[in-house]
Amino acid sequence: MKAIVTLFAVAGLTLAAGSAADAKGCLKGAVVGGVAGHYAGHHGVLGAVAGCVYGRHHAKEQERKRRLQQGSGTANAPADHGKI
Repeated sequence: MKAIVTLFAVAGLTLAAGSAADAKGCLKGAVVGGVAGHYAGHHGVLGAVAGCVYGRHHAKEQERKRRLQQGSGTANAPADHGKI
């Protein structure tokens, strides 16, 4: 019960500290990490923090891949500006 309360507290603080875009992936990772940490030696808070960090990293990677696919990978190409 204590781990569940702590998990919700961490999730609430995460939402309050950043915008919705910054929390993308963090909440899902925090829940999974918190549960895994709880069952792996009663380290729910540590698991939630690690899960949040990993979830955020994974969400950033997915967003980067999505942008590259939409832009056909030319997002970083130099602009021509009409010069021949």
